[in-house]
Amino acid sequence: MHHGSPGKVVRPAHVPAHLVVDFDVYDPPGGTKDLHGAWRALHDGPDIVWAPYHGGHWIVTRAEDIDYLQRTHDPFSMKDVTMPSGTRPTRLLPLEADPPEHGPFRSIINPWFSPRRIASLENDVQELAGRLIDGFQPRGTCEFMSEFALQLPIAIFMRLTNLPMQDRERLLAYTQMTTRGTAAERGQAHHLMMDYLGPVIKARRADPGEDLLSGIVHAKVGGAPINDTDMMSVLLVILFGGLDTVASTLGFIAHFLAGSPGHRAQLRADPALIRSAVDEFMRRFSPSNTARTLTSDFSYKGVQFKKNEKIYVPPILAGMDERRYTDALAIDFCRADKTHSSFGAGPHRCPGAILAQLEIKLFLQEWLARIPDFHIKPGETPLFGTGQVNCVERLVLAWTV
Repeated sequence: MHHGSPGKVVRPAHVPAHLVVDFDVYDPPGGTKDLHGAWRALHDGPDIVWAPYHGGHWIVTRAEDIDYLQRTHDPFSMKDVTMPSGTRPTRLLPLEADPPEHGPFRSIINPWFSPRRIASLENDVQELAGRLIDGFQPRGTCEFMSEFALQLPIAIFMRLTNLPMQDRERLLAYTQMTTRGTAAERGQAHHLMMDYLGPVIKARRADPGEDLLSGIVHAKVGGAPINDTDMMSVLLVILFGGLDTVASTLGFIAHFLAGSPGHRAQLRADPALIRSAVDEFMRRFSPSNTARTLTSDFSYKGVQFKKNEKIYVPPILAGMDERRYTDALAIDFCRADKTHSSFGAGPHRCPGAILAQLEIKLFLQEWLARIPDFHIKPGETPLFGTGQVNCVERLVLAWTV
C-alpha cells in the first residue's frame, strides 16, 4: 500500500541541482521486488540528497550522518516524524517530543521494558512461539507473516497490557491501517483504536492492575495526571512500535534464512551464535525510518538546511554502508562490530529494544529446533512493502515434514 502518489515539488533555490534524486522513500523504484537493492542505489550518489516527493525533503544516506541526526535533536527535531508534516491526527509520545518534554513521557514507559521485566516474559514468549510453529509445522507450509511474524508480537502486547487475546486480530487490523494505509485510513484507524481503548481505559481507572496499560492510565506527567490525548498517544506508540517493526524484521530474517542453508546450519550447530545473529540481522534489515524537522537554519557538511525542512533518516542505509562495515551487505554472525542504528540513538533509543531482541532470539531458537530446513515455496514470489516501515508483506515458506 502506498501513501498516495504525491506530485513532485519544485526544487527550492538553496538546493543545488546535483543533490536532487528522483527517489520516493515510500515507494523506492523496484522496492517491492528487491527492497534493499532499491535503497542501496542511493549510495551511488552524494551522501546527502534532496527528493522532490512528499512536499520535498532531504535524505541522509551514510551511517555517520544517520547517527549524528539520531543524537542531535537541536536542530533535528522529532516533533513530527511523518512526511509531509501534519498528516496524522495526533502526535505520538514520547516519540514525537524533544528533550526536556520527552523525559517525563519516556519515564512512564521505561520501567515496563527493563531487562528484569523483559527477562520475566521469556518463558511466555518462548511457549507462544513454540505453539504458533507447532500449529503449522505438520502442514509443511505457512504464510510466514500472517501465521507467525504478526502473531507473536501482538500476543505479547496483549500480555503486557492485559487485554483479551481474542481482540488481537482487531488491533492487528487497526495497526496495519495506521502503518500501511492512506491518510484517510490512518485517521480512521486512529478513531477505531480510540473507540476500542475508551472503555478499557475507564475500567483501568476504576480498577488498576499490574499491567502496562494500568501503568500508563495512572501515570503522572510533571506532577499532574496524564491527559486522555497523551495517554492514547503513548499506548499507540507501544502498540505500533512493538508490532510492525518486530514483524517486519522477522519477515526479512525468515526470507534470508530460507535462501541460506549455510547460515541455518551455523546457527543450529552453535546456538550460542543466536545472540549475535540478532544484532547482525537488525543491522542489515533495519525496518523503521523516521523524518526530522529543522527547528532553525543549519549548515552541515556544506549543505544548507532551512528551518521547517524535513530530513528522512533511514537506518536501513546505515546498515548497508561500506564505509562503516566491512562487506556490509554480507550477513556475518561473527562480525566484531555489533553496533547499529536500528534502535536509534541518544534519548530516543527504542525503549522496546530488549523485548524486540528477545522475540527475534526466541524465533530463531524455536523455529530452527522444529523446522531446521525450509525454503520459499516454489511458484511463490515474496512481496515486500515500503513506507515508514519497510516490510515483507507475503512470504510463503515450505519444508519437508
